Amino acid sequence: MASLERSATPHRFRYLIATIPALCGLLGAFVANIPISVLGGLVPAPLFALVPVYFWCLVRPDLMTPGIALMIGMAEDVLSGGPPGIWSLAFVLTYALLARQRDSFAGLSGLAAVMGFATAAAFTCAVAYFSVAAFAFLTPGAYLPPIPPILGELAMTVLFYPPSTLAVGWLHHRLVGASRGDV
Repeated sequence: MASLERSATPHRFRYLIATIPALCGLLGAFVANIPISVLGGLVPAPLFALVPVYFWCLVRPDLMTPGIALMIGMAEDVLSGGPPGIWSLAFVLTYALLARQRDSFAGLSGLAAVMGFATAAAFTCAVAYFSVAAFAFLTPGAYLPPIPPILGELAMTVLFYPPSTLAVGWLHHRLVGASRGDV
């Protein structure tokens, strides 16, 4: 039945549908870096751009490629105003981790799925932190970055994962679908 409905979708919309994972990541980077703070800057913004990279890498790896993860990371780099390449590297290495362990992460549900995302987010934040620390080590007179801000960003990212993944999951079920051969 689903294949009959999908076959009614005009061919010209398939390429537009294939861009949804990239657009979700770019939108996540944009929303996370809007210069408006509801809590007055007490907590860092979550990495909304990581949620689509995680979700689509597990659900539709044919639509979330390393190149798209790199593009989303570059958008996060540009919009966050941090050192260039930090989030790009972190997102691509997280993608590589998820691609190698796809069966383990994709098989999780409920609280275990949140813990799986927390593991991937912790890996992403650790790559970003140690990349900045490596630059600080190579720069004379520089000092190591503080740890609490990256831990706060990790906590906010994990806290906002369930509602974010509901939104991305809704897009997946309504627009993209589960079949890899259709796109």
